[in-house]
Amino acid sequence: MLYALLCFSDKNKTKVIYKARKRSYNDSQKTHFGNWRTPHMTTILLADDHAVLRQGLRALLEEEPDFSVVAEASGGLDAIRMCKELKPSVLVLDIMMDDINGIEVIRQIKETLPHTGVVVLSMYGDKKHILNALQAGAMAYVVKKSASDDLVRAVREVVAGKRYLGPELADIVVDAYLEKADSQPANLYEMLSAREREVLNMAAHGFTNSEIAERLCISRRTVETHRSNAMNKLQLDSQTDLLRFALKEGILPLDQS
Repeated sequence: MLYALLCFSDKNKTKVIYKARKRSYNDSQKTHFGNWRTPHMTTILLADDHAVLRQGLRALLEEEPDFSVVAEASGGLDAIRMCKELKPSVLVLDIMMDDINGIEVIRQIKETLPHTGVVVLSMYGDKKHILNALQAGAMAYVVKKSASDDLVRAVREVVAGKRYLGPELADIVVDAYLEKADSQPANLYEMLSAREREVLNMAAHGFTNSEIAERLCISRRTVETHRSNAMNKLQLDSQTDLLRFALKEGILPLDQS
């Protein structure tokens, strides 16, 4: 299981990561930059707010001789920035992170980097989170309790231009689409601009206007404008309304404490 990656000790972890990288190396594959690459290397960016999990995922993925984890991001904003800089083949990310959630990251990545495939790796295996991710542009969805082979297979399927769902998720998605009414009303959240969604995400996570302005490199007045416009479009009147909306839409986890 993927959770098993968290269970090894620091000493064993060092051995596992070293072993994974050693198996990927070949003297004939060393470039003039000093990096070890195969001729058809799949570059991967990991985005998750748990450092130990990222280390375990890196070890797992780099067991594959044609996989290279080029960077790790601890939050959504960093994931977007790094993807724009590095243009990885695949982004593997969690849905719930500390600044903006994975769904918003997916939307922005698909708008700016359509050739970067997205694999969601999440503890949430319910219909709403899965459909939100797929509708935003994710090509694969794997739950963290799945077998480790599922993540490797998901990455390979996405690189091949195919979609992938873990075996236990396929029926959920099929049933959801069969239940979906043809005349479903428009989702107001989808009608917000990318910047409005960013500001709304961070506001829901408890960031102040000043903190949002600093993180997004915009003025506080601009943040206030985006926040006000988003709240008006969504017909929200208070921070309490925003929190209820964020929980309902899966922007915040229901089990947050």
